[in-house]
Amino acid sequence: MKKNLLVLLVAFLVTGVAVAQLRKIPSSVTGAFATRYPHAEKIEWSDKLTSFVASFTLNGAEVKAGFSSSGDWKYSEKKITFEELPADVKDGFLKSKYADWNKGTVTEIQTNGKAIEYRVLAEKSSPFQKKKLYFNPNGKLLRDNIAL
Repeated sequence: MKKNLLVLLVAFLVTGVAVAQLRKIPSSVTGAFATRYPHAEKIEWSDKLTSFVASFTLNGAEVKAGFSSSGDWKYSEKKITFEELPADVKDGFLKSKYADWNKGTVTEIQTNGKAIEYRVLAEKSSPFQKKKLYFNPNGKLLRDNIAL
């Protein structure tokens, strides 16, 4: 019985993935993307059922951009280095209670209708902890979320 259930589950997942990959990206989405990012390269699309995400390279940086099914831009996330952060954000991190934690991935986040935020993944080995730290452009720590 367990074996049959496992086979059925695997078949469902494979079929579900195949169906999700067959859905065409609407021209409203690809058109909005091309207008916003005319110099994007190495574009790969993901279908999130209610939205679409483009992963691409722009001026050598890894970027992700989310669009609604109707082509409205929702957000962009660009990977940057800690050194590329604005001075106020670096200073904010170094003055925070996480200053002695190891710095991981750094991301610049632009969300439609909101101010830019910077996310710094911070890790501490003893005891092991991971946090996503969100800063505003002035270096104020907005929130810290547990990273899974």
